[in-house]
Amino acid sequence: MRHPFSVDRHCLKLADQHLSYRLYHNEAAVSDRKLVLLHGAGVAGLDTWHALTAFTRQWRWILVPDQRGMGDTHSPDQVEHPYGIQVLVADLVALVDHLGWQGFDLGGYSLGGLVAMLFKQQQSARVRKQYLLESAILDRPDWTSTVALRQRYSAAVGHLVGTNAQQGVYQFLDAISPDRKIKPEAEKMMVSRLAARPKGFANALNAVTRAIGELDRDALVAAQGDVSSFIGGRSVDPMHQYHRQLAERLPNWHYFLVAGTDHSLPFQKPRQIAATMETELLRYLESADT
Repeated sequence: MRHPFSVDRHCLKLADQHLSYRLYHNEAAVSDRKLVLLHGAGVAGLDTWHALTAFTRQWRWILVPDQRGMGDTHSPDQVEHPYGIQVLVADLVALVDHLGWQGFDLGGYSLGGLVAMLFKQQQSARVRKQYLLESAILDRPDWTSTVALRQRYSAAVGHLVGTNAQQGVYQFLDAISPDRKIKPEAEKMMVSRLAARPKGFANALNAVTRAIGELDRDALVAAQGDVSSFIGGRSVDPMHQYHRQLAERLPNWHYFLVAGTDHSLPFQKPRQIAATMETELLRYLESADT
C-alpha cells in the first residue's frame, strides 16, 4: 500500500545530542491537527510507527522522533551516554519548540508512554488528545510488583552492556511479554532491532528504572487529560486489571484490549489501533464541543 503521507527526515542539533526526527505530511487529511508519536526502548520511531501512520486520516502532520540511544539519534561524539527520563522530556520540549508546535495530540508506546505522560504533566496546555500503548510504569496495580518487574529488566541490562546482547534482549522479552506467540522470523527481526544499539537500549531501560524511584505515579496519572490506553490481549492479567481500574475510576481514562497482541501491539495490529485512535479522537472532539 502506498503511504498517504510524504515523509521527510530532519535533525535538530542540541549541544549534547543530534535529534533525528521524521515529519509526516498528509495533504488529504481531514483536519489541520498535529500528532506526536514516541517510540519505546530499543526500537526507532520509523520501525514503530510507519505502518500505523499509513492508516490515519485525521492528522495533517505527524512528528516521529528517535529518542536518545535509538534510531538515527546520536550524541556528537557517537558515545552512548546514560541519561535520566527527564532528559527525554527536555528533548521533546526542545523539538516541539523548534517546530513551533504549541498544541498537538500526543501518543507514546512503552518508554515513550512515560515520556508522554511526563510531558503532559509539565506542559499540560500544549497536549490535546492522548494515546498510551502499554506505557512504562503502568504495568501493575501493585507498586511493589512494578518495582520488582524493573529488577528483571536490570538483569537484562547486564547482558546488553556485556558480550551477549541478544541474551539480554530475550530476557527483556520474557519479562515484558511472557505469553508472546509470534512467528520465529518475526521474533528474529524484533531481536535484531532491539540488539542494534544494545548500550542505547540499556540506557533507556535504566532511565525508566531510575524514574520509578523518583516519580509519584498517582500524581502523574492524575495530571493526564483524555487518555486512550491500549493493552495487548496476551499481556499479563495484572496490567489489564490496572487499566480497567483506571477506566472505572477516572472519567478521562479509556481502556482498549487489542486482541491477539502482546507488548509488540503497534507492530502487530497497526491498522486496528489507528482506527481506534481516530474513533477516539472524534469522541474526544465531540465531548469537547458539548
